[in-house]
Amino acid sequence: MTDRVRLEIDGSIATITNNNVDKHNAFDDEMDARLFEILGELAGRPDVRAVIWRGEGRSWSSGRDVSAIGTNRTELTHHELMVRGHRGIQQLWDIDAPVIVAIQGWAIGGMFQRALLCDIRIAADDARFMLPELGHGVIPDTGGMGVLYEMCGHGLVSDMVLTGRQLSAEEALHHGIVSRVVPPEALEATAREMAEQIVAAPAVGVKLARRVIAHLARPQQRTSMDDELIYQTFLNRSDDFAEFRAARDENREPRYRGS
Repeated sequence: MTDRVRLEIDGSIATITNNNVDKHNAFDDEMDARLFEILGELAGRPDVRAVIWRGEGRSWSSGRDVSAIGTNRTELTHHELMVRGHRGIQQLWDIDAPVIVAIQGWAIGGMFQRALLCDIRIAADDARFMLPELGHGVIPDTGGMGVLYEMCGHGLVSDMVLTGRQLSAEEALHHGIVSRVVPPEALEATAREMAEQIVAAPAVGVKLARRVIAHLARPQQRTSMDDELIYQTFLNRSDDFAEFRAARDENREPRYRGS
């Protein structure tokens, strides 16, 4: 069991910590497995009333090791890997407690999308957000496009996905991606204060309010993830993806055909 993702429970508040500091908390398969184990544990803990998801070091998470994108080092098919990943992260929706994500530095790719599936995101003023997947020959596949579409509309999600543009903390606040921007030194205390406010409210009220929000948001998010599962699996076997990898290996310009 890796200690690069940690769970600590202090009374009614649980804290998940990304702890792969040397790589800006980039996630690998072992960290994914531990995260999904933690989420499963929290789903069975009605005594936990609020969850804080934070990162050690300079970044919340720089996403995934780019050398792992588009590769499969297990006996599972690409489709099976994606199903495992979707089922694992969708356990967020089984947790009774709201999840507050406290983001500093980078929140990139799949990990940014995982943060989008949580209840609340707050950011240090140095936070930066990106969806760079197309630059690696794949598409975002963790539900983030659906959430961003709900929050920001067609224009911003298209810009972020199709150009890989970087979004600042202030821009994220403007578009409703995060609800608060604070100085880096105030991030932890702000997240804790928010968690304590949630814990102080009647548990049934918190649960029912979240259920109303979930009924509004969840159908579109599930549909988006179902589409991503199909299209990413197709893309992984496409001629264009094979050409992307060949051109990268041969250090030449790719010749794409759209198939």
